[in-house]
Amino acid sequence: MPTSCLAGPRGGAVPGVRYGDVRREVHRRALTAAEVAFPLAGTPYDLRHAAVSTWLNAGVPPILIAQWAGHSVAVLLPVYAKCIAGQDEAARLRIAAALGLSRPS
Repeated sequence: MPTSCLAGPRGGAVPGVRYGDVRREVHRRALTAAEVAFPLAGTPYDLRHAAVSTWLNAGVPPILIAQWAGHSVAVLLPVYAKCIAGQDEAARLRIAAALGLSRPS
């Protein structure tokens, strides 16, 4: 059995449909009740989604985020574009600076 497979109770591989059950049991045993209840502990995707959304909102270029997340930009932006918020003013300031203007118009 490859080392990346989880062993089931009888030594065989854990079926894919059971990974969520195994993950929840590991969380229950390894984390405090508050940690288990934390929204990012729900699924592995929750933490990944939070990270990618945070990077986009921090202004990290999408091409870098796509590389870090193992996506293409074509996959990244349709999924995460709705998560980008509050960047209008920062974008205007960057454009003004690139044009050598003291303030955006």
